[in-house]
Amino acid sequence: MPEGGLATRDRHGVAPDATGLNLYRVDPSLSLLLDLYLPTALRAHLEPHLEALGELAGGELDRLAREADRNGPELVPRDRFGTTVNEVRHHPSYTAMQRIGLGRFGLAAMVHRPGVLDWPEPLPAVAKYAFQYLFAHAEFGLLCPISMTDTMAKVLRLYASPELQERWLPRLTSQDPATWASGAMFMTERQAGSDVGAIETIAARQPDGTWRLTGDKWFCSNAGADAALVLARATGAPGTKGLGLFLLPRLLDDGTPNRYRIVRLKDKLGTRDMASGEIVLEGATAYLVGDVTRGFAQMATMVNLSRLSNGVRSAGMMRRALIEATIAAQGRAAFGRSTIAFPIMRRTLMKIRLPAEEALSFTLFCAATMDRADTGDETAARVLRLATPLLKFRACRDARAAIGDAMEVRGGNGYIEDFIEPRLLRDAHLGSIWEGTSAVVAEDAIKRGVERGNCLPDFIAALTALLADVPLAVAGPVAEALNRAARFAEEVAETGDDGLYRQAASGLYHAACAVLFAWEGTALAARGGDARRVTLARLVLDHRLTAHDPLAAGDRADETAITDAWINDQVLSLEDALDLM
Repeated sequence: MPEGGLATRDRHGVAPDATGLNLYRVDPSLSLLLDLYLPTALRAHLEPHLEALGELAGGELDRLAREADRNGPELVPRDRFGTTVNEVRHHPSYTAMQRIGLGRFGLAAMVHRPGVLDWPEPLPAVAKYAFQYLFAHAEFGLLCPISMTDTMAKVLRLYASPELQERWLPRLTSQDPATWASGAMFMTERQAGSDVGAIETIAARQPDGTWRLTGDKWFCSNAGADAALVLARATGAPGTKGLGLFLLPRLLDDGTPNRYRIVRLKDKLGTRDMASGEIVLEGATAYLVGDVTRGFAQMATMVNLSRLSNGVRSAGMMRRALIEATIAAQGRAAFGRSTIAFPIMRRTLMKIRLPAEEALSFTLFCAATMDRADTGDETAARVLRLATPLLKFRACRDARAAIGDAMEVRGGNGYIEDFIEPRLLRDAHLGSIWEGTSAVVAEDAIKRGVERGNCLPDFIAALTALLADVPLAVAGPVAEALNRAARFAEEVAETGDDGLYRQAASGLYHAACAVLFAWEGTALAARGGDARRVTLARLVLDHRLTAHDPLAAGDRADETAITDAWINDQVLSLEDALDLM
């Protein structure tokens, strides 16, 4: 097997998997796109670190993730003397993964302070999400605490008092297990899931300026976190206007447990290694973050960043599914032929690849937009406000289907827990639920992003600008599709027909991805590289944005040629790619 190549030989008649492969090197899409998104010096500096994480994702991290999935966390409410400890204890495999993600690669710290991965400045969001994406090839669950720790640090930097920042930011951004702190957010209640305004937890101000929280939180991910941001009703005002945002430490200043109980840990379908629990607040000490009347607006910063991270993780899992499916199809024989030789199998692999490539391209677009927004670019902030729910909605939904198809490619073994596909599928279903279901997030995109936020004009302008150097043969069709999707989204937003929110959000996402594919393929070709990504724009137009007669075969010659180029790893010139448009 060539270095970095895909396995092509079965093991005693059983198709091989990706175990032992460098998952960064084995599929070059991320590497090629980072050439477009990162400055040359930073791109070169990060390459060995990406190589290292790719090696871990196919090796040690992959092994640890499998082990942690089989050995979930344990709740220890009291010690043997009856003293309340209220701890969540993890298997050693989970703590080893923490040392990789939080420690070695500084995933929760890299955008907040200099020095992570030996870079003298804070790293950009493009770098952070590239590493999260690659980490998700092996492990999804731990990325939830990593993401919440990262986003909690950002919320504190934006809204917290200097005293809270001084106390918590060094710990939230530490790479040393002796000093680091993990973050969480406790928002959901039994009667208040997506309807945050129904939260009943009460915050009572104390004479010393602290607050006491009383209430019942129903779904608390990373339940054993060192600190959590909590929404609680601090005033008599109804709805979200009465909610404040509070920092809840696990331990008090004297080292004793705070006054809340983890009642139980959830028995979940997926992310079994990450502790999600139910928590009862019994007068717990907390500290106000920001304006007591703007708790939900401030928490929305954390929610939106968590939504974006969910989309990134789903993108990473789809890529792992694509790698696994390709390896299995190459290494599995049926009726005297490798299964990858069958047209139906090749078509299936492209059905997995297309949403995987869409999610990767849209992830990097969001990350680059975030980097501009973080410098104070208000236009970029509006673009990101719409792009974030679009990625979370579509990538998380697509991951479920793509991973299910990858499971079928492996056949019966794909349903057996010895292989990764069952865990990927279990974890993928979580992405469509955490931080808002598909319906809730699509509504957020269209009702709030398009109608209330007026983000659509800037979103369309940012994408259209990418087509400036794209040949008209591809720029014309994708621009037309983008404008049609925009008009439909505006119509749906104006009418308020929530039955069409998901359709409108899907249209915007797919049209945007077609634009990104056209730009990426053209830009890579201009650097003397591969223009194949242009052909993915054609597939999006045909299969995501055009109506089809389900009883007609149609002309599939170009699609077959595109499939062959991708399956055979055939580099295409821009001229050859345009011929397939």
